[in-house]
Amino acid sequence: GVLSCQRERVSTVQTYLKPFTLSLEVLRQVSARLERDLRRGLGKHSHHRAAVQMLPTFVTATPDGTEKGDFLALDLGGTNFRVLHVRVLEEEQRMVKMDSQICAIPQEMIDFGSLQLFDHIAACLGEFLKSLNLQDQILPLGFTFSFPCHQKEIDKSILIRWTKGFQCSGVEGQDVVKLLREAIHRRGDYDVGSIAMVNDTVGTMMSCGYKDQSCEIGMIIGTGTNACYMEEMKNVKRVESDHGRMCINTEWGEELHLMLWCHRVSF
Repeated sequence: GVLSCQRERVSTVQTYLKPFTLSLEVLRQVSARLERDLRRGLGKHSHHRAAVQMLPTFVTATPDGTEKGDFLALDLGGTNFRVLHVRVLEEEQRMVKMDSQICAIPQEMIDFGSLQLFDHIAACLGEFLKSLNLQDQILPLGFTFSFPCHQKEIDKSILIRWTKGFQCSGVEGQDVVKLLREAIHRRGDYDVGSIAMVNDTVGTMMSCGYKDQSCEIGMIIGTGTNACYMEEMKNVKRVESDHGRMCINTEWGEELHLMLWCHRVSF
């Protein structure tokens, strides 16, 4: 009866999943190759040809739980983006209160846009601030930008290439923090304070680290996959410093997908 049908369904699912199941030996091979490429990406002279980019983020510490204040946030990583007002309250339970709004990006901007994309983002942020009566305050802003970028400083980040179907011309090779700030200034009806640019993996790690200071890895598993982690500066040869630590955005997605696919089709 019912148990027989359930067993049949489980068997059918397992049949479809079997081609995607990798042996422990293959997983160890993938792990060893990935580790080799991670180390190569950290090298001063080897990172240019590394399959895993290992991008420095200039985030040099995780939260210690004492943070407090009012902040703005932008989260851009797909056809929708989110604007947030975050209040971190100084209480024993480390209270975080948020107001947020999701904004759509018109398809024509994704396909053919350029600076219009940042004007649209600035307009949505302005409307959000007005709805909360915050347009006269100048608050620091965290900008989560989920595309591969060469980070020069915490507030200077050069878009390497668009992914996820974006084709906006004239943006690759540009500083996206500067483009956002210029779009805000073109409006002239509000302003923001300092802008901290982070990858979505870094934002994930930092948000979890606020409540659990042992969190030092951020991982995204969704449309794509990526991860970041805290690395000793002495191992980050591409940055001129041997002191402290820095969060590294691995940008492992394309390489990891390729390795797993190659192993899968070899069977």
